[in-house]
Amino acid sequence: MEFNSLVDTLNNNKLLLSLVYVVLSFVFAFIIDQVFIRVFRTIVKKSKTNLDDQIVEVLHKPLYYTILLFGLSVSIKLLGPSELLIFYIDGLFKTIIIFVWSTSIYKSFIILIDWLSRKRNSFTFIQLKTIPLFENLGKIVIFLLLIYFVMLSWGIDVTAWVASAGILSVVIGFAAKDTLGNLFAGIFIMADSPYKEGDYINLDTGERGFVRNIGIRSTRILTRDAVEITIPNSVIATSKIINESGGYSEQERIRITLDVAYGTKIEEAKNIMYQIALDSENVCKDPEPVVRFRTFGESGLTLQLLAWIDKPELRGRVIDELSTLIYDSFNREKIEIPFPQRTVHIKKTDS
Repeated sequence: MEFNSLVDTLNNNKLLLSLVYVVLSFVFAFIIDQVFIRVFRTIVKKSKTNLDDQIVEVLHKPLYYTILLFGLSVSIKLLGPSELLIFYIDGLFKTIIIFVWSTSIYKSFIILIDWLSRKRNSFTFIQLKTIPLFENLGKIVIFLLLIYFVMLSWGIDVTAWVASAGILSVVIGFAAKDTLGNLFAGIFIMADSPYKEGDYINLDTGERGFVRNIGIRSTRILTRDAVEITIPNSVIATSKIINESGGYSEQERIRITLDVAYGTKIEEAKNIMYQIALDSENVCKDPEPVVRFRTFGESGLTLQLLAWIDKPELRGRVIDELSTLIYDSFNREKIEIPFPQRTVHIKKTDS
């Protein structure tokens, strides 16, 4: 009887019933929140990463507020307000829920980007320089979705807005075609990593130098003449690039080719070239330099010195050093470096 009497009292007193629903909303939201945290914390603790732990901590709050606001909405409707007031209350509560979920989703997105940036070997497109880009893109997408769902919650027809946004995006796409091309090319360059900052590269246009900066829009190269070249990423992404600092090592092989006169003792000339390279501080000892007899040339015997250097930017300096020493040594040893020459036979005919 007491229970039935309590039920009758609540049914007859809408304000009291509404207050009961408010209390139950807080209690139920708290219970669901605690169950969610306990269950999912137990599950995510079994994983080897803390990514899911952080996401669980972020997502349990919007779940709590969703249940709470739903209960509050029901409790207000029990009071029998006008349809207009119900419309505004529903719109307000839905807007709050959308904002809460949008904030939590954005925080989860930032956590994910930060986690991916610490695993650059697996996710090369996430670099320190691209993190702000992805964060801003995520912010824009989430903000647009937020506006879309808020408009829906207030009963606003978004069809015309979506059509206008589509036309506007096409116009912006055509107007910013080059900028967008450079933007996506920059992301692909960072993801594919054909070169990195500090590498010494050659372009198919003839420019060569150190990569100083890889930006979202362009790549900057510093030449040996201390001139900085800025190349749009859309251009460099479609160019042939020789990365002399790439591969398993930065070591690079240089070649010095010259002729000695016919009649020269080849082994003597080869030993001189080999010893000069071996004694140079700028030439690697492992692998050792090698001298090859290549061919019988038109003017002399063609020899070629093959030597390895530590850095590709040393090529010009080392070739100059070795060529000068070889020339001086050949002069001392009376080894002739022949001029280009031809043997011409003149045949006399009876006139």
